[in-house]
Amino acid sequence: MKTFFKSVFASFIGFILGAIVLFLILIAAIEGIIYAAENEQTSIVSNSILHITLQHPISDRSPQNPFRNIDLLNLNTKPIIGLNDVIKCIQNAASDKNIKAIYLDISNLQTGWASVEEIRNALIIFKKSKKKIIAYSEIYTQKAYYLASVADKIYLNPQGYLEFKGLNTEYVFLKGTLEKLGIEPQIIRVGTYKSAVEPFINDKMSDASRKQTSELLNNLYQHFIKQISLFRGINQDTLLNIANELRVRNAIDAVKTRLIDQLKYKDEVLNELQSICGVESIQDLSQIPLDEYTKAEINSNQEYSKNRIAIIYATGDIVGGEGSEDDIGSEAFSKIIRNIRLDNKIKAVVLRINSPGGSALASDIIWREVALTQKIKPVIVSMGDVAASGGYYIACAAQKIVAEPNTITGSIGIFGIIPNLKNFFNNKLGITFDGVKTAKFADLGAVYRPLTEDEKLILQKEIERGYQTFISKVALGRKKQLTEIDQIAQGRVWSGIEAKKNGLIDTIGGLNTAVAIAKKEAKLTEYQLVEYPKQKNFLSTIMADISDKTQNQLLNKELGEHAIYYRELKKLSKLYGSQARLLYSLDIH
Repeated sequence: MKTFFKSVFASFIGFILGAIVLFLILIAAIEGIIYAAENEQTSIVSNSILHITLQHPISDRSPQNPFRNIDLLNLNTKPIIGLNDVIKCIQNAASDKNIKAIYLDISNLQTGWASVEEIRNALIIFKKSKKKIIAYSEIYTQKAYYLASVADKIYLNPQGYLEFKGLNTEYVFLKGTLEKLGIEPQIIRVGTYKSAVEPFINDKMSDASRKQTSELLNNLYQHFIKQISLFRGINQDTLLNIANELRVRNAIDAVKTRLIDQLKYKDEVLNELQSICGVESIQDLSQIPLDEYTKAEINSNQEYSKNRIAIIYATGDIVGGEGSEDDIGSEAFSKIIRNIRLDNKIKAVVLRINSPGGSALASDIIWREVALTQKIKPVIVSMGDVAASGGYYIACAAQKIVAEPNTITGSIGIFGIIPNLKNFFNNKLGITFDGVKTAKFADLGAVYRPLTEDEKLILQKEIERGYQTFISKVALGRKKQLTEIDQIAQGRVWSGIEAKKNGLIDTIGGLNTAVAIAKKEAKLTEYQLVEYPKQKNFLSTIMADISDKTQNQLLNKELGEHAIYYRELKKLSKLYGSQARLLYSLDIH
């Protein structure tokens, strides 16, 4: 029997040891694959074309994932390239002797207007290299056409379509739905224009909301028309008439109005690119996609420097605690800013904000760290597609604020929502509640009953106190009187252009503009850029990426274009405390 147990034990130990060895071999193999993937370089042959498609949502920076271009679940997803790499590729292509031209092969851009503006500006700078930009599409949305309008030649498929009809946006109102469910949204807010709560209490836009949205949209539209006029050589009034009368109804109309240069099939466009590159046939034409060009070996003139400029990417909703890669967690970001403040190698900070806001408390916690850092070293804010409400709160302590003309900002106001689910529970589900308490306000915030008048008064005063705190800090950061800020606050949303006029921002520009200002303010002649937060390791990123892709694919498959509304409603379950945020998604198309 002893011999038997010895044999079993020896076999068990051998199995464990073998498993450990195999595990170590697997880890070594994975590390080897990662090293190879991270250090793989794309060889760019002479007379190549940089092929830009942008058929994926564009975040501010590319995910740290060596396998980001491998579709593990065969979901037919496109490689994810961040705005930082898109801009870098265009900049590198300008000086790369192997790149002869850029081929813009675009249709529907899945990103915000400010991000498109940054890419467009990079293309404008690229043109100074005297290299051609050729744009082609079967269908141009207005956003895609806006980007393509800087091209030397714009081509459209003979049976294709160009959308040119003016901008529009719409809100979804849930008042009727909530009434049918017996749910009363109890709103506490400050600000004439704080329309974030209106979808829950109205069935249409209020006069104040309609006014601010109309002025915002017209402001963005004027910039849209002006820029197209500048690069297409078409009078602005003519462009406005083309849109107002919907003169572009087919591909032929697009050429007649001079918005499109010629109608061509793709093979004809490729033939032109072949001619530009001077190769013998289309088969010899080397088209380098953006995701491959990010791995190209480009000679950099930037030398190592002990001086550093930190770029902090603040993307997503502002929430308490650690947050996630999709959120701006007050604890996590406070720690990052604090460590940067104490790091003597970092001479300046660029805070890149792409956020509709969120928790007022979490915003204030982050604001404090920004304010403390600004006293020691320059902090420059770069606003992306949206930096509103809490997103503006964390920006206002900075030395300088930079935004694109079509950045959505402002929305300086605070609100709270406490749902009264009494009728829903009682009448729809047959659920009732009862209990005891030791103090008058012990059950303040309970959702199974309406607020009392005393509770409403308490909450209203707290929201008003929070609003006064908000505008006081904006006034301090922007060096303005409190009354001046109150006049342009009230929850009103502004474009970057208007924010420049009313003093909420300092400079029109993108991330590179903010970096240049940081360099100047820190009095640096040379520097290295370092990015924060540090991105997760590859395995965590891959698993999260797979999960997100699967969930989004299924959601998009079932709900299509309405999936966005589900995502917005899902956010409501995460709201806690008073909010400084744009609750609705301002989708301008």
